[in-house]
Amino acid sequence: MREIRIYVPEPLAVGRVVSLPPAALQHVVKVLRLRVGAALTLFDGHGGEYAATLREIERRAARAQIIEHRPLERESPCHTTLLQGLARGERMDWVLQKATELGVSRIIPLVTRRSVVQLDEARSQTRLLHWQGVIASACEQCGRNTLPQLLPPLALPEACARLVTEPRPGARWLFTPDAERTLATTLGELGTTLSAVQLLIGPEGGLDEEEIALARHAGFLALRLGPRILRTETAAVAALTALQCLAGDFQ
Repeated sequence: MREIRIYVPEPLAVGRVVSLPPAALQHVVKVLRLRVGAALTLFDGHGGEYAATLREIERRAARAQIIEHRPLERESPCHTTLLQGLARGERMDWVLQKATELGVSRIIPLVTRRSVVQLDEARSQTRLLHWQGVIASACEQCGRNTLPQLLPPLALPEACARLVTEPRPGARWLFTPDAERTLATTLGELGTTLSAVQLLIGPEGGLDEEEIALARHAGFLALRLGPRILRTETAAVAALTALQCLAGDFQ
């Protein structure tokens, strides 16, 4: 039987009895039809995982007993920040899911001039909670025990101003189809020494010239992925995959 992994958004410790989140309750009890004594793997998103057993099942609640801590991590050696231009509903969910599976360390949703999606404060908070659920589910599926950091949506100037103050930014790359340099060439020059990188992907309508100039002023090097123009969600996955192949844990 496959491992049943459940994200529990509270601190875990050996010996504790914890209630399973509502979504996990639905899946474990009503879909998988597990019984008391079934083995579970729990994690709280802050590193490591916990062996547990299903201890109690009630109509609207289920609790698990934590037995053992396992200090396992499946994080990439290359700390990656993805600055992702906002995309429509399912496309944004897909980017967050696949970026998590591909080992991204931090995600910053970007509000740009050509963003099709526009969020007010209330909608921004609602989407943030939804995106956090998407990321947690992706971690359950792919085996990660540390959740990528998800920042609230930021305007591009605000994001750039924040990034330039960070002490160890590593490489900064902006992807645009008309750039002279390619990602493959740049990664080939760096070899496997890259420990941190920030990837900037525009929205469905792309970045305008002023935004590209702003990003370059903040230290982003313009690169292209290949001869074809990729959708925003495709570009993010392609860039992260190439990065993991040449400087991460796909080697």
